[in-house]
Amino acid sequence: MDFEQAKLRLAQLTKEIEQHNYAYYVLDAPTIEDCDYDALMRELKAIETEYPQLLSPHSPSQRVGGMALSDFQKVTHTVQMGSLRDVFSFEEVAAFVAECQQKLDAPRFTVEPKIDGLSVSLLYENGVLTCGSTRGDGFVGEDVTGNIRTIRSIPLRLEDAPALLEVRGEVFMPRDSFLKLVEQQELADEQPFKNPRNAAAGSLRQKHAEVTAKRRLDIFVFNVQQMTGGLHGTHAESLTWMRKLGFKTVEFRLCETYQEIREQISRIGEERAKLPYDIDGVVIKVNDLAQRQVMGATTKVPKWAVAYKFPPEEKETRLQKIEVNVGRTGAITPVAVFDPITLAGTSVSRAVLHNQQFIADKDIRVGDMIRVRKAGEIIPEVLASVSHQPDSVPYTLPTHCPVCGTEAVRDPEESVLRCPNTDCPAQLLKNVIHFASKGAMNIDGMGPAIAQALLDNGKIRSVADLYTLTMEDLLSLDRFAEKSARNLLDAIEKSKSAPLDRVIFGLGIRGIGQRAAVLLCDRFPSVEQIMNASVEQLAEIDGFGSIMAESVVQAFREPHRVALVQRLQACGVTMQYQAAQAQDQRFVGMTFVLTGTLPTMKRDEAKKLIESFGGKVSGSVSKKTSVVVAGEDAGSKLMKAESLGVEVIDEAELLRRTGA
Repeated sequence: MDFEQAKLRLAQLTKEIEQHNYAYYVLDAPTIEDCDYDALMRELKAIETEYPQLLSPHSPSQRVGGMALSDFQKVTHTVQMGSLRDVFSFEEVAAFVAECQQKLDAPRFTVEPKIDGLSVSLLYENGVLTCGSTRGDGFVGEDVTGNIRTIRSIPLRLEDAPALLEVRGEVFMPRDSFLKLVEQQELADEQPFKNPRNAAAGSLRQKHAEVTAKRRLDIFVFNVQQMTGGLHGTHAESLTWMRKLGFKTVEFRLCETYQEIREQISRIGEERAKLPYDIDGVVIKVNDLAQRQVMGATTKVPKWAVAYKFPPEEKETRLQKIEVNVGRTGAITPVAVFDPITLAGTSVSRAVLHNQQFIADKDIRVGDMIRVRKAGEIIPEVLASVSHQPDSVPYTLPTHCPVCGTEAVRDPEESVLRCPNTDCPAQLLKNVIHFASKGAMNIDGMGPAIAQALLDNGKIRSVADLYTLTMEDLLSLDRFAEKSARNLLDAIEKSKSAPLDRVIFGLGIRGIGQRAAVLLCDRFPSVEQIMNASVEQLAEIDGFGSIMAESVVQAFREPHRVALVQRLQACGVTMQYQAAQAQDQRFVGMTFVLTGTLPTMKRDEAKKLIESFGGKVSGSVSKKTSVVVAGEDAGSKLMKAESLGVEVIDEAELLRRTGA
């Protein structure tokens, strides 16, 4: 295929893929099988690889970019992204309608569900998405274009669009995506998001666009902010036009009377539990844009619209018992089990009670009548104890793990009771996944599904059992053929030579991450020295503190962890540390900052190179920064370096200075 043929084929593929994206992500009506879609995308990427001059930043292959700005640049909104006045009763809605009818000639109203997400602006110039920004304070937001581009329901290009078009929408996380994300966070011992709205906001401000893409965000566009040639006459016309243009627009109904509006609010309220996303109310707007001008606005909100907020649904029920569960992090969590009730359209009978302090503060006892609601319309929570049974007694959590019987320890920072047994069946899956992860022992092929299969079939009961697995053990599982089994066994064998800092990190000691593990091993270069070190000795390590020191000492007082270390040592896992020696000290005392995408090196590679010569790598630019190494799309860090007069070099100069 010559250049002209490639150019033509690329245009055809781009159009076809964008049509399939629109059908899948906007219309929710797929027009192609996944395997066929993947084939089209592979062909497109192959052409772009062979003819890089044809690669456009607006290509479907560029949906997931590299690095978003760590310090998001500010964006001043040409048209203010205002908020609406909240109302909480039908009486307030009736008063709003009456006021509009008094001042306007036969006004009509649009009634729309209020999506519970994060408000953003999308700016298109000549049909091309050039900027995506958050609402911020309504006047100034943040540039999140790189992450916005990963949302598949947002078109990167528009056909027949005006020269300039700015629309406003609400980015949200679908409920199924939220539940999967929470599961992953819990598995990784991370603090999970409390609700989909917080998850959407956190995902849109990720430093890495790849992370945002994995979160499966979505959007509903609900307003035209500005456009060349002037706005439409009514809001309904603009919504219909935007949908034809390719946007996923919010549902709306036109109403003329308060009674019609109330019926629509009730309808939306009844249907919201069936929706795959969260809504927290209903927005009522005057439809005619000229009439909106007549109604005007206050200094804070327009007078031509209100947002009716759904009241939280609460119900009383009988608490039958309190179960005690042990999570993957060892956290011992009480769970209320009560008579089933219907909240937000679904039946619920369980709610987390968090910890002993939560139970004591609310004086929750078995047999109580309790009041329950759904936080964020998803997670049930116990609000209060309404009444006790005559013979009830205060509830106290058990002193030992209900799964393995190990004496529980209290986490003073989180008021959480934990099982310290690293081999406790309830938390073993998480421990295996962490131990085998890239930052720890880096056992290639040992993902969550394989770990689960090994546990389910009784092949392992400890991370040390990984080193006793045989070919027969793996071939007895459905997931393995001889080649894949051999690859995994080779990866396990290779991990025995992982440096001690990775072993320490793999042990999952609370508060000890990868960097802390390196500092620990630099000071105490054998596992025996680490296990025998006192709190005072550990606290002397530069970068350590008393809490981290206490955590290490406590970890190696636990008999199960000591036994695990002994087993790993017997299996041949490295227990001595060979610190990386600097080739020379040319960068000692210097602080580097890496920004942008380097031509040939990954961030970690550049960081290790600098550290091998005694330098330090920081994540932010300041007056103390010695050198900034800048790549493509360097962004705000480069500008700050230039404003402070900090030396800026590229990758080639870094390699020259290190002789690499």
